[in-house]
Amino acid sequence: MSCVTFLRPSSQASSMASFRVATPSLLFCLFFFSPPSFLATRPFGSDSSKVSLVLYYESLCPYSANFIVNYLVKLFEDDLISIVDLKLVPWGNAKILGNDTFKCQHGPYECLLNTVEACAIHVLPKVDEHFPFIYCVESLVYQHKYAQWESCFEKLGLDSKPISDCYSSGFGKELELQYAAETNDLQPPHEYVPWVVVDGQPLYEEYQDFISYICKAYKGTKVLKACSELFLDAMQKGGGNKHFYPVSYKEEDVILSLSAQMQQMKMAASM
Repeated sequence: MSCVTFLRPSSQASSMASFRVATPSLLFCLFFFSPPSFLATRPFGSDSSKVSLVLYYESLCPYSANFIVNYLVKLFEDDLISIVDLKLVPWGNAKILGNDTFKCQHGPYECLLNTVEACAIHVLPKVDEHFPFIYCVESLVYQHKYAQWESCFEKLGLDSKPISDCYSSGFGKELELQYAAETNDLQPPHEYVPWVVVDGQPLYEEYQDFISYICKAYKGTKVLKACSELFLDAMQKGGGNKHFYPVSYKEEDVILSLSAQMQQMKMAASM
């Protein structure tokens, strides 16, 4: 089982050909959603005090899809995106096998979609151009309809050829290997996905509260409704309780965790 709910310790195919990859099992949770419109998407401003936000994720992880579809999209409301430099890194818990081949946690189709999304980011470099496509694909993942991902081209009025050429030429694979290096070089190392980093600091299981961290990190003068509302809400609630959110762990971490639990059970039984 590759996707688990875990509380962090207090210390802390489509028509395109797929890569050579191994195929672990895929576990999804059932979700329902109503996608918003991107008609109101606004372009980036030039504010030098923008906050850096990086999402390290994998395309078929249900928790990553949930975060993109129901949380990250909020950046495009109330002009929050104007104070944020958003970067998406579709690699997650994938592994390099050697000879520049790799396997993905949720199987070959995840490798395909990770690479397609990497190509979309390259072909459509502005975030307000590539995010709608990635949102569309991830919304289909969210509905367990990810095999229909190519319908996103028609829905968004996009020419499929540049992204298809990027994938089929092997350049998408090169992009993924670059994302692999970036993900593997993270300090501290990523422990699971989605892994959200604000101004270089990982948010761990508080990733769904990323907007509050953005508002705290922002040093500019722009007044944003979302930040004002968060401040007032925090004042009224007096801080509230800490929440823990579901994440998708690397397979070896799950195995180690289960092994530790079994050892504890054996020790308890021997007493």
